[in-house]
Amino acid sequence: MKLLPVLRLLLVATLLLGVAGACVRKAAPVATPTGPETRVYVVRHAEKDLTPGLTDPALMPEGQARAQALAAAIPRQTRLSAVFSTDTKRTRTTAQPLAAARALPVLLYDARDLPALAARIRRDYPSQNVLVVGHSNTMLETVDALGAPRPVPGIPDEAYDYLLEVRLPTDAARPATAVAHHYGVRSH
Repeated sequence: MKLLPVLRLLLVATLLLGVAGACVRKAAPVATPTGPETRVYVVRHAEKDLTPGLTDPALMPEGQARAQALAAAIPRQTRLSAVFSTDTKRTRTTAQPLAAARALPVLLYDARDLPALAARIRRDYPSQNVLVVGHSNTMLETVDALGAPRPVPGIPDEAYDYLLEVRLPTDAARPATAVAHHYGVRSH
């Protein structure tokens, strides 16, 4: 006899869960862009040695770990065609693990001429994926040079974990877009 109330309770609980589940709406699928696009991933170098007086500091152990995290942050199925870096030890060392994992050379660019980098990416890598490793004070300027709106108002100097994803449609009628992601251990 005591089994009947337990079964009744289980039946009521099951019905309530079923009703609650029916009320939950599935998220609408994310709209995917139509047509081909170039995707540019923009990061700053990983954590650097902050010893005063160093003109070209190396990465700290935390920075070396972040460089490895960058290699994992861009999925293997995202085929990269190029890896760009400024000519500093910290940016080259940040780019190297991902470039090595994808058997790509690290191509140097001049951070003082970001429009030239943007033109090169548009010209040489249409409908492909590219990584650009720069500095905290060039990340958003790179987004500007690529013609996309800034996804964040600023990049704090202590923030090393931003990964900006810029999408450049090959169809000039569609606007460029940018979103900010984070990778590795949160740094700010």
